[in-house]
Amino acid sequence: MKIRTPSRIHITLIDLNGKIGRVDGGVGFALENPFIRIRAKESDEVVVKGDWENVDRFKEVAELFFEKFKRGIEIKVLESYPSHVGLGSGTQISLAVGRAYCKLYDIDMTDREIAKFTGRGGTSGIGVAVFEYGGFVLDGGHSIDEKASFIPSSFSKAKPAPLIARHDFPDWDIYLFLPNVKGFYGMGEKDLFEKNTPLPIEEVRELSHIILMKLLPSVVEKNLDEFGDSIYRIQNLGFKRAEIMQYGNLISGFIEEMRDYGAVGMSSTGPAIYFIGDSGGLSVGKDYFRERGYGLEVVKTKPRNRGAEIEV
Repeated sequence: MKIRTPSRIHITLIDLNGKIGRVDGGVGFALENPFIRIRAKESDEVVVKGDWENVDRFKEVAELFFEKFKRGIEIKVLESYPSHVGLGSGTQISLAVGRAYCKLYDIDMTDREIAKFTGRGGTSGIGVAVFEYGGFVLDGGHSIDEKASFIPSSFSKAKPAPLIARHDFPDWDIYLFLPNVKGFYGMGEKDLFEKNTPLPIEEVRELSHIILMKLLPSVVEKNLDEFGDSIYRIQNLGFKRAEIMQYGNLISGFIEEMRDYGAVGMSSTGPAIYFIGDSGGLSVGKDYFRERGYGLEVVKTKPRNRGAEIEV
């Protein structure tokens, strides 16, 4: 059997204050490319093949299922993309491997149960939702009764956040700028949460207002100008601002340089940047990083308005 997943843009977390009784919340959308694709079959042990730098992550997930259910699996990683760049490979790997294992052995686990079992989706539910449905998604975060602290998904035991809105994303060309910069994850990401939470309630309210009354309508009405203005405002608010400032002025300077050409923002904790707009901005964006001595990969992609594909 084969499984192909989306990747995702994580626009922002929403509430890292918690005064109203919930924390986290998130908004983002699915991408066609890059993606995870695996081929899997039954085996007596865990075997993972593939010439990809993060192939060990596939094996780690497979071994979790082997330890619980005592059945092996052979996985060939046909396509992957780098970890810790802000495009959500960890969740897609976990769900792809978990779904393959459950299909092969007729194990009754939902995608959300797989995510919780593999330790994914405990802060943001965006990666799980795009695996399920694709498109533009908004999740409702977690009750403080379930999750009372501000921590990244890799340290959280909470179940994936509930999906509260989903729409098709407009058929706009999307460009990913992937500078050769080390991303933040693990203890570095945990420290980011500890140093920047709780956020002022006024910023959470402003961000919520922008999402509800500007960002969501711009997606439904396919209004790129409004979408771009929404994204720009979000980059300068709340936890997203803290995520960007980890890179000093590098990412914030790029956003300022590109804002007149279209919608531009950093995905998750970065360093991946998404750009939707005038193709004339591509040369400006490329020059920005090269003039500063950074290697750069640019990927042209499209939104993905469907979830993962499973071919038995």
